[in-house]
Amino acid sequence: MIRLTYLAVLAGCLLLTLPLDRVLGLRVLARWRRLVLAVLPVAAVFGAWDGYAVARGQWWYDTGQTVGIALPHRIPLEEALFFLVVPTCSVIGFEAVRACTGWSCGDERATQRSRRSRK
Repeated sequence: MIRLTYLAVLAGCLLLTLPLDRVLGLRVLARWRRLVLAVLPVAAVFGAWDGYAVARGQWWYDTGQTVGIALPHRIPLEEALFFLVVPTCSVIGFEAVRACTGWSCGDERATQRSRRSRK
């Protein structure tokens, strides 16, 4: 059971944040290209950093606490998923706060222009 803990935490993050997209009408998942542009650079940088640290022996994973699927550079599947799940949940959380508070972050004009051009 301890092997599933990391996956369970990631699943919990998704289960708690994904409904916000629909309930609050955030459209984060509907604007998937924008999400990919936000998440993939983060995943790439941290994935490379992780791989480098593992290869140099500066970082390691307890194989008894992972499901045992290793990706290149001995990075566990859960760690790779972490680099996708956490930024996705962060973007949804950020957009949820914006929706509830009315705060802006400076991209509102671009979003409004792209909505108008689709009509």
